[in-house]
Amino acid sequence: MLGTIRVVDAFTPHLLAQGSGTIVTVSSGIGFLPFPLMASYGASKAAVHAYSEALRAQLAGTGVDVAELVPPAVATSMGTSNPNALDLGAFGAEVMTLLAQDPTPHEVLVQGVLMHRWAERDGTYDDLVAQRSRALATLPGRTGTAA
Repeated sequence: MLGTIRVVDAFTPHLLAQGSGTIVTVSSGIGFLPFPLMASYGASKAAVHAYSEALRAQLAGTGVDVAELVPPAVATSMGTSNPNALDLGAFGAEVMTLLAQDPTPHEVLVQGVLMHRWAERDGTYDDLVAQRSRALATLPGRTGTAA
C-alpha cells in the first residue's frame, strides 16, 4: 500500500502539470473476496482499491484519470500452486484489450476476476470464502477442515 501511495505521489505533480495522464494502480481479486491464508495481502489489496476510488475522485476534472487493474491469480514465473491461476499470456492479452478501450475503464477486470469482484452482489460471497478457508487446515496445529 505504501509503495502505491509513494509512486503515485511522486508522479502526480508531473501529470497535473501536463494536464493529462492515467495512473494505473494494481489491486487484486483477493481485495474483494478474501483468501484467509493470505489475510494481510488481501487487506493491502482492499486498501489499494479504496485508495484508487478516492484518488479518482480527488483528480476528477484535472485531466488525470485513475484506472485500477484487478488481476485474479495469474500463473507467473514466480510460481503458483493454484491450478485455477490464469495463464500469464492470456491475462496480458485480455488486459491490453481492456486498456485499449476509450475511455479506459475505472476498473480493469479480466473475465477470471469477475467472480471475485461481484461475489457479494451475486450472493456467492459466503460460499466462496468458506471454500477458500479450507486452506487454513494446512497450517501447523490445525485438525480437520476450517469452516
